[in-house]
Amino acid sequence: MAVDPSYLPPSSPPPLPPYLRIAAELRRRIASGDLVPGDRVPSTRRITEEWGVAMATATKALAVLNQEGLVRAVPGVGTVVAEPDRGPGAAPGEGLSRERVVRAAIALADAEGLGALSMRRVATEFGTSTMALYRHVPSKGELVILMSEAVFGGAPSGPEPVGWRARLTREIRWLWTQYERHPWLARAMAGLTRPMVSPHAMSYTERVLTILRGLGLTPHGMIHTHLALFGYAQGLAMAVELESQARQDTGMTAEEWMAAGETRPDSVRFTNDYPVMSTLFGDGEFDLELGTLFDFGLERMLDGVESLIARSPEP
Repeated sequence: MAVDPSYLPPSSPPPLPPYLRIAAELRRRIASGDLVPGDRVPSTRRITEEWGVAMATATKALAVLNQEGLVRAVPGVGTVVAEPDRGPGAAPGEGLSRERVVRAAIALADAEGLGALSMRRVATEFGTSTMALYRHVPSKGELVILMSEAVFGGAPSGPEPVGWRARLTREIRWLWTQYERHPWLARAMAGLTRPMVSPHAMSYTERVLTILRGLGLTPHGMIHTHLALFGYAQGLAMAVELESQARQDTGMTAEEWMAAGETRPDSVRFTNDYPVMSTLFGDGEFDLELGTLFDFGLERMLDGVESLIARSPEP
């Protein structure tokens, strides 16, 4: 009996050549966001290892994506995901500048911490590629330095107070304010040389040394007094970042975080292991907010500086 060809089941399409299957998988990764503009795509050598194909096949797969405008070759880097077409004459990263990149990085670090900062994440904020950022900032390390430099670009405002102690207090409090506004700053500064070799940070150092000049301190005493005060503020400010990150992780407000972290007097009284501590809490409440601790410590530090000045030869 003859069979009507129209009743035959459709035949399966022939399998794609290996290089087209590889191109399809890489295309899928780009479309899903696994690979974003500026990311390196697997090299020909990596493709040969991952798919078990010849070098010529890997080359053809990348050539297909290149013809589609999905990837492009970057000298010295390799093949990267191309940016979406921005129209005729538009260059990748057009409109970016070093200042805009630094401002965006500061805003990101202020909101989410230094751990969230990466060149790729900042590029995402601009909707551009990581490679576009590298035209303005060569590395993440350099970006952090520029961020710190930008923060130190300010100075205390208002009329200058009278007396070295009041003037020095104003400078150190200004520094503390920067640490409070930018919780990542203390850790960023900890990884830099002492004192930080940058124009704005050195301007801060110059202001402090100007206050200390003429008080009878030796050059050694002047620079070490500055570094001791700077180190005190920076050391306590490391806790600012820790508290800020902890609040983000728990979703608590600053007030809720402080309340949750307060020492429980009752738990101290019920043990004989801390006889001195157990008596202290009966005298009243303790304000252990970082700003209060900073104020107390700063006054004691300045008492020490005053004592040092008193023991120094007359200016």
